[in-house]
Amino acid sequence: MAEGSVALRQVTLDDKYDLSKDHVFITGTQAVIRMLMMQRERDRLAGLNTAGLVSGYRGSPIGGLDQNLWRARKWLDQSNIVFQPGLNEELAATAIWGAQQAEVRGEGKYDGVFGLWYGKGPGVDRSGDVFRHANMAGSSKHGGVLALMGDDHTAESSTVAHQSEFHFVDVMMPILNPAGVQEILDYGLYGYAMSRFSGTWVAFKCVKDNIESTSSVDASLDRVKIIIPDDFTMPPGGLNIRNRDGVLDQEARLQDFKRDAMLAFVRANNLNRIVLSGGRNPKIGIITVGKSYLDVRQALDELGLDEVKANDMGLRLYKVACPWPLSQRELVDFARGLDKVIVVEEKRSLIEVQLREELYGTANQPVCIGKKDEEGRWLFPVKGALDPNDIAIAIGERLLAYHNNDDLRGRVARLRHAQEVLATTGDVATRTPHFCAGCPHNSSTKVPEGMRAYAGIGCHYMVQWMDRSTEGFTQMGGEGANWIGESPFSKRGHVFQNLGDGTYNHSGVLALRWSIHTKTNVTYKILFNDAVAMTGGQKHEGGLTVDMIARQVREEGVERIALVTDEPHKYPKEIRWPAGMTIHHRSELEAVQRQLAEVPGVSVMIYDQTCASEKRRRRKRGEFPDPDKRVIINDLVCEACGDCSVQSNCVAVQPVETEFGRKRQIDQSNCNKDFSCVNGFCPSFVTVHGAKVKKAVPETVSTEGMSFKPLPDPAIPAIDRTFNVIVTGVGGTGVVTIGAILGMAAHLEGKGLGMIDMAGLAQKGGAVYSHVRLANNQDDIHAIRVSADSAHLVLGCDLVVTGTKKVLAAVKQGQTALVVNTAEVMPGEFTRNADFSLPTERLKRAIRSAAGQEGVSFVDATAIATALLGNAIAANMFMLGYAYQTGRIPLSGAAIEKAIELNGEAVKMNLAAFTWGRRAAAEPEVIATMIGELKAPTESRKLSETLDEVVERRVAFLSGYQSRRYARRYSGLVERVRAAEDKAVPGSTALTDAMARSLFKLMAYKDEYEVARLYTNGHFEKQVASAFEGENLRYEFHMAPPVLAKKDPVTGLPRKMSFGPWMLKAMGVLAKFKALRGTPLDVFGYTHERRTERQLIREFEGRIEEIVAKLDAGNHATAIGLASIPQKIRGFGHIKERNLKAAKAEEADLLAKLRADPQPIAVAAE
Repeated sequence: MAEGSVALRQVTLDDKYDLSKDHVFITGTQAVIRMLMMQRERDRLAGLNTAGLVSGYRGSPIGGLDQNLWRARKWLDQSNIVFQPGLNEELAATAIWGAQQAEVRGEGKYDGVFGLWYGKGPGVDRSGDVFRHANMAGSSKHGGVLALMGDDHTAESSTVAHQSEFHFVDVMMPILNPAGVQEILDYGLYGYAMSRFSGTWVAFKCVKDNIESTSSVDASLDRVKIIIPDDFTMPPGGLNIRNRDGVLDQEARLQDFKRDAMLAFVRANNLNRIVLSGGRNPKIGIITVGKSYLDVRQALDELGLDEVKANDMGLRLYKVACPWPLSQRELVDFARGLDKVIVVEEKRSLIEVQLREELYGTANQPVCIGKKDEEGRWLFPVKGALDPNDIAIAIGERLLAYHNNDDLRGRVARLRHAQEVLATTGDVATRTPHFCAGCPHNSSTKVPEGMRAYAGIGCHYMVQWMDRSTEGFTQMGGEGANWIGESPFSKRGHVFQNLGDGTYNHSGVLALRWSIHTKTNVTYKILFNDAVAMTGGQKHEGGLTVDMIARQVREEGVERIALVTDEPHKYPKEIRWPAGMTIHHRSELEAVQRQLAEVPGVSVMIYDQTCASEKRRRRKRGEFPDPDKRVIINDLVCEACGDCSVQSNCVAVQPVETEFGRKRQIDQSNCNKDFSCVNGFCPSFVTVHGAKVKKAVPETVSTEGMSFKPLPDPAIPAIDRTFNVIVTGVGGTGVVTIGAILGMAAHLEGKGLGMIDMAGLAQKGGAVYSHVRLANNQDDIHAIRVSADSAHLVLGCDLVVTGTKKVLAAVKQGQTALVVNTAEVMPGEFTRNADFSLPTERLKRAIRSAAGQEGVSFVDATAIATALLGNAIAANMFMLGYAYQTGRIPLSGAAIEKAIELNGEAVKMNLAAFTWGRRAAAEPEVIATMIGELKAPTESRKLSETLDEVVERRVAFLSGYQSRRYARRYSGLVERVRAAEDKAVPGSTALTDAMARSLFKLMAYKDEYEVARLYTNGHFEKQVASAFEGENLRYEFHMAPPVLAKKDPVTGLPRKMSFGPWMLKAMGVLAKFKALRGTPLDVFGYTHERRTERQLIREFEGRIEEIVAKLDAGNHATAIGLASIPQKIRGFGHIKERNLKAAKAEEADLLAKLRADPQPIAVAAE
């Protein structure tokens, strides 16, 4: 266990919903749920018997609310709170409206029902009609409604950036905008009281920075004191919902009384308040709201302005809780005596327009700036989001007009410089979001050549950047309706339309119904993946099943329905399928799509395969079958052609560098066992049944028998106001867990904390960031996102993400420490570009340049964690241990370990990884030696260091491949080139190296004898033994022998077959006949592919002679290019033939250049 004398709080995971606990560690989403429970308990204590109803539809940034509500069901049940997820947003809002009517007819079970609606911005759009009607009708006296609008201001996980306040202004619903997690609790309670008092629904602003952040908060029941206004006179009958209420009567109450009631409530409870008075002589005022308030406070911190200094400079700050409606009286009071008012709010101006309207015509009206500055130029643009540094510059420059302050001037200059650097610096490399390993979209989104598809909402959306003839999308539920409008005016006669099962259930069936009515030629590809994947794998409302969809679309009028699945035999015999529907294995996808494209009108293909991430989650819980097998790639057989990536589109297929070039390997930690990679046209794939990923050491770390010293206590850095951490990584690898561990550890120590995860469309393969601020006092934490020059630690769990300008902008030399994982994890682009390489050295240089040499520690955490614990996922926790031991984390080891235990996920492995990370920092040499012994590379993965070694190893290989004579033929040619190169370009061996590798590749062509030898010469068995453990392992080989393989009736290409363990024995026999290679008795040698391979050797030998004859310093580079061409002729069968054609075209250009008249090597400079 880690050392540490800090007294830790007694904490359980239930604290967040335990109303007896006053101080809790909680996310914004969980705070919503606790707030509901607090409302019910406060009602009970006030003598009211109330209940609650929650309904809505998921979507970022409130995509996880429904999951958390399900997990909290036992707590909700105890509080009389019903959670009924909506089929879509507008129906959910209608249900909430209904709950407000429960007692108006005297039939209610409770004194009132408080309602909570939730939906993201587009859900607000589609629910406007309900909001208008329901708000006009009003809320119940002891009920009330909050409408949570989930706004994604920067479209991080949306198809459009959105801002919803103006929808609610239009229907005259007051708006509350909480600045953080604490205010979600506080404003939620104020919101229900306001709703009850004013008889209106209350809109509640949710952005990532409040709803998806985490904090340590005061959650005591009596924290919020509600004051009922005494300066407002209720009209007869009050303002709440009534039975048999006239429409015009409703409008009259809304216009004549309800707005004034809203303002009275805000005023009585001091919700909009002056936070900084501006001292004796206030000159500049700032008015701000929600997230922007936290940004403003952070901006003041960056300017070095605490409350005393701000007041000395005459800076007044007005914090708005309710941005609509605003009171003229309060705005006039705030602006009195000011020369200038700066309005800081994101997106379109809501406060600024009211401020201008209410101050117009008043005496001594100050200058108002916000969206535009004093000269009419953009100051805080309506696009994107605001940044604390940009706000600080705007405030600082205006304060300097009043105060000649050198410190302030220096801070503004530094911020301006950071702003300019960020604007002019590009990224060395980036990560683009990609489908998860084994995702059904990897297969389902394929489109036959020459055809086109439209994307769908959700994960489908990402296919648009994957070279799959898919472009364009609609709003949720509009899928296919766009083609109804386009098709009469298009030359194209048919398209495919992707449609997720969640979207189909939500509203997409309506577009399908209309497509049938209009007789539009379209094939709907309905993906049934048994989960709403992008928001966390939730189940569908209503228990939607594949056969329900099939029967429904048949009843709608679709005649041709095909079901494509990875498991055609899994369906019970009693299922009632529509007559004429066909069921196919996913290997028939191409043929099925071509058939459906010929069907007039609407056809439907249902693609049934469970979401890969959901499979992984369920397997962890023991709720989903886990095939007892693993895929391995024989790296000596692999040609690195990339067809396995093309077939699978899978990010678990990764490169591995070997002596004989880059090959492919399966990232076993990332693999979700989809197995579509084995369809790559290559005999290197083997499924190993009974295999478990090998672990080098037990999960529980023991130093017994090891030469470890006791772990010393690391230095714990001090916290000066805040300590700012950025954790970077790849989606799906546990990055957000590290942030959560740090946050919980801080809470255990009684420290202040703020944490936010930025994953967006990450899924697997995309960039993920966690921003964590730690403080001795919670009040010292304002904006959680770590801004430019302010990071103290960057825990770089991924080299690419760490090297982006977004992260490096936060780095400050002399302040920021970086611990960076050097493992090369290929982005999704690798699935489309077999030769893609990460610019590793450039990334390292960029990181060193930003942080300074002393500020960076590079460590191959993935390799070490995989070797020690058998799981690459452990790398991130290993990194945390490393950073802790090097004195870069201001928390105790005991708190971190307790947080790991409380997290409850893979506790043994994570504790072990944390400790191994500490040991790697304390005794790096010992760990390096240990890893070298545990994970000694197979012979093929030991890379030659000299040209002589390159040649020697290939001579030995070719001797085993054919004969010593054959190998001498190789070495003789190499020596000729070496001599010629040394004469033409003394000291250079680049041409010889290229030729040695290329000639070897051609001479060691992988015919049937060689593939058999490479499986039976002992290498493959060693490779399996180093990767897996298990008893009675059984091999299944995936090959396409020319004599046996059947051809696909659609593509005409050979189909791969599976062969059992007997194939290994058969290959052992076949390998012994290698001496027949090239002789009249070589039955395999008569095929076109084998004849071509022998011809390529002869051609290249001739090419070598020509190069040697013409070689000089002027054409040396061209000669190297020519000598490298054979290394691009990769693959088997049709894949190799395609690559050969491309290589020949490139060779022709280089050959023409070589044969051209030589250009003068040295001429006078001009």
